[in-house]
Amino acid sequence: MNFDCKDLNHDTLLNFYKAIVWPRLVEEKMLVLLRQGRIGKWFSGIGQEAISVGSTLAMQPDEFILPMHRNLGVFTARNIPLFNLMAQWQGKAAGFTKGRDRSFHFGTHHYKIVGMISHLGPQMAVATGIALADVLAGRKKATLVFTGDGATSEGDFHEAINVAAVWNLPVIFLIENNGYALSTTTGEQYKCENLVDRAKGYGIEGRQIDGNNLLEVYHTINELATDIRKNPRPVLIECMTFRRRGHEEASGVKYVPEHLFETWKAKDPVTCYEQFLIDEKILQPAWVSHTHNEFIPIIEAEVEKALQQPAIIPDVQTELNDMYRAHTLAPAIINSSSTPKRYMDAISDALRLSMRNFPKLVLMGQDIAGYGGVFKITDGFMNEFGKERVRNTPLCESAILGAGLGLAINGYKSVIEMQFADFVSVGFNQIINNLAKSHYRWGQNADVVIRMPAGAGTGAGPFHSQSNEAWFTKTPGLKVVYPSTPADAKGLLMAAIDDPNPVIYFEHKYLYRTLTDEVPEGDYYVEIGKAKTVSEGNDVTIITYGLGVRWALDYAKKYPDLSIEIIDLRSLQPWDKEAAIAGVKKTGRVLVLHEDTLGSGFGAEIAATLSECCFNYLDAPIMRCASLDTAIPMDAGLEKQFLANARLEEMMEKLLRY
Repeated sequence: MNFDCKDLNHDTLLNFYKAIVWPRLVEEKMLVLLRQGRIGKWFSGIGQEAISVGSTLAMQPDEFILPMHRNLGVFTARNIPLFNLMAQWQGKAAGFTKGRDRSFHFGTHHYKIVGMISHLGPQMAVATGIALADVLAGRKKATLVFTGDGATSEGDFHEAINVAAVWNLPVIFLIENNGYALSTTTGEQYKCENLVDRAKGYGIEGRQIDGNNLLEVYHTINELATDIRKNPRPVLIECMTFRRRGHEEASGVKYVPEHLFETWKAKDPVTCYEQFLIDEKILQPAWVSHTHNEFIPIIEAEVEKALQQPAIIPDVQTELNDMYRAHTLAPAIINSSSTPKRYMDAISDALRLSMRNFPKLVLMGQDIAGYGGVFKITDGFMNEFGKERVRNTPLCESAILGAGLGLAINGYKSVIEMQFADFVSVGFNQIINNLAKSHYRWGQNADVVIRMPAGAGTGAGPFHSQSNEAWFTKTPGLKVVYPSTPADAKGLLMAAIDDPNPVIYFEHKYLYRTLTDEVPEGDYYVEIGKAKTVSEGNDVTIITYGLGVRWALDYAKKYPDLSIEIIDLRSLQPWDKEAAIAGVKKTGRVLVLHEDTLGSGFGAEIAATLSECCFNYLDAPIMRCASLDTAIPMDAGLEKQFLANARLEEMMEKLLRY
């Protein structure tokens, strides 16, 4: 193994030695604790320390690194106290996630580290968002993100690199190729000869290096990071190494041929670097044991101190409160004047005003820039705000959603348009497991609004017509809104953008050009979580939202002799239980109406809650009127039959007759 000192002095080389020995000794202590039964799980990076340590030492302290579960050296090279790391691994209060997540699944702004989630790959898109924020802010910084050879088969890997390449983002994508994804060999993972060859397909530079050579890793990352800070662009690095322990200790290594252990033992990054320093007369042989004797007591003390920390005392209210970043909607000066606006124009108005109010707000979506979006919501925005803030994206929803989280981590807001709400399914993991959980896990809010053009009525068929709000209303950490009027479309969108939490904003395509109403001028906000009583009544209550409000109003107009209370929820997560309960108590009869399919639709949650809270006030069973439990057909007749409105009169008659 050839080591190149270049311009590193002896003190620096010795400091590098201490930096690589420290995580090795910590790991050896963890394996002892595991055998003793004092810890329950460990993902070992023994044999791979040169990658974590060398790359981290090459990055500037204020540059973000996104490591994985085998990168202890990243955390130690950033000087995170072992006490806090051990507390994190043991779920103690002195850790970084309040006992809510395991191992390295955490982030810390103080040390500029953003940990992974168990779904390998999503952190790569987050890195692109962090880098994008640096570019937009004019900061000459690089971002480093790790992935494994197995995760390069995932869509997130390809989407993130493609976005970074198209946008010239200063990201170093580092692959740790250690030969195995759990027990699956690289030969079963990909067909290309080298993973770094994939760089050519994305038009970026790629390098394959010896991942066990500390100085080669350091010099390569240092050189590239220095360059891409000045000339932003992504690069792909493949670090060749070997995993000498199991995927985690319980899985063992019986599937690995024995000769590989002997081959790679000779390439051990710690002992090889140690021998190099000795050969070069930089390190005295006696200093090896001296370094170990210096570090081991410190490790023992820090570990024991963390193990002796008391268990976290569970508190229900604390857990509930921490799902969201606390936020109070600032009162806006509302102009008393209003103007008739179409539903779609009200949405455009909200976006335009918010872009002016928040200079660090970025819009992202397919065809939203020069073309103005398929529904022309952002028509003209690029001319006013520029391409940097109104960004056309490649067809890669998952990467863009992950980039939204990265932007939030690095101080920006974003509004991401799904061209159709149906298409959000390919970015589901980023929303459900990354955006929704980041604040609860480590206190990082996801300041992201996802616009969802939804709903039927236009003959668009099964893949452009779903009202899929129930996919998200059961996920803590998300807020979900669904306006039914132009005024609420504006007010809820401005409130969603002001809110630092992730908000799923449903907008009904059928209403874009068919509904016009008065909309307040200037800044206008509707509080998320507050319902609106659309009409007062005493005979029956209809609880609804979205297009269902129009159906309810049409029904009430057709039957003027009925006194109907119509409650527009407007927000579905959180939803206004108090307003719904008051409506039930007032009339004793309630119909829950929504466009989504009946089975497991959000109406089931409403009905269950009202059954628990209002049983003594009911004069009839709570009834639901929803769309058929089928996919949405294209044919006009079939679509009409599918929609809940086709059964509204029947269900109301049944309810009133009871």
